[in-house]
Amino acid sequence: MNSIPHKRSREAEAWLKREIREQKARYAKIVREQDALAPKRDKWIAEFLERIQTRGVHVHYDQMRKVRPEEIPTQPKRKFKVVF
Repeated sequence: MNSIPHKRSREAEAWLKREIREQKARYAKIVREQDALAPKRDKWIAEFLERIQTRGVHVHYDQMRKVRPEEIPTQPKRKFKVVF
């Protein structure tokens, strides 16, 4: 399938280059912020897993069920991925 031939003006090309550069900078900033948040996030996840094993989770209305340790998934070896 061939694309429709078109030409962009110099202004449009310049705008696209600026926009791409700015978006890459914004993305890099978000990644840095997420990396800095990693220790806190690990703590939050550990607290959550502890809470669902001790207090439990709501199954229906006021019914709670404790999550058994074997039901907890193991943490993957890869870096925690946050999707935007």
